[in-house]
Amino acid sequence: MSGTPIFDRLAALLRDEVPVALATVLDGQRAGAKLMVHRPAADEVEVDGTLGDEDLDRVVARDALGELAAGRSGVRHYGEHGEAREESLRVFIEAFASPPRMLLFGAVDFTLALVRVAKVLGYRVTVCDAREVFATTQRFPLADEVVVDWPDRLLAEVGPELRRRDAICVLTHDVKFDVPAIVAALRTSVGYIGVMGSRRTHEDRVGRLVEAGVSDEEMARLRSPIGLDIGARTPEETAISVMSEIIALRTGRSARALSDTDGPIHD
Repeated sequence: MSGTPIFDRLAALLRDEVPVALATVLDGQRAGAKLMVHRPAADEVEVDGTLGDEDLDRVVARDALGELAAGRSGVRHYGEHGEAREESLRVFIEAFASPPRMLLFGAVDFTLALVRVAKVLGYRVTVCDAREVFATTQRFPLADEVVVDWPDRLLAEVGPELRRRDAICVLTHDVKFDVPAIVAALRTSVGYIGVMGSRRTHEDRVGRLVEAGVSDEEMARLRSPIGLDIGARTPEETAISVMSEIIALRTGRSARALSDTDGPIHD
């Protein structure tokens, strides 16, 4: 890859283990043209190269960020200037990133709904509970793994691997379970830590976390009550609420209805 600026930049990012997506035109006179995108920070996007058209660059960069967030690669179809629902141009988007991870602590009924929604969005999902009777693959067949263990012990093992794209959800109200899980989660670099419970439950939990030595700065990382305020009632609606909050946190966008906002729909 040496000798080509975009490939040199790609190699440098890969050496630093930075998630990056590379888009390549497969058809026509622009075949071989390349565009590379990555996020230096949650609210920043860096683009290198061009596919030969400003509008095409904008649309493909947006789609490449979506594929990168899910850790997927594949061929997208566009018009010559990035038009949707046209197939005159094929672009291969290659995501150099593993799928984001989601760790769900607590094998409760709500967990099943959250597993389903997270899998649709491309997450590699782990369900963890110390209660062997509840943490089974029969109850959570869509999970990538079901672990019978205490959350803090699992996080001691996998915590150093977690990054900004990953998420942890603590879904129980058991003191001996959730406080150690939250404390261990705060020691990681995970981008989202959601904790289920009412406002009163969270207030009580905050007191226990303070006693456990959690600082105000660390407390600010917690999302509790979990999810966005969309009026969710069922487990499935709540799961969508949680995943929406994760997306909004990752992209830095507001949770307002698009019909009530101005400006571009996509970054």
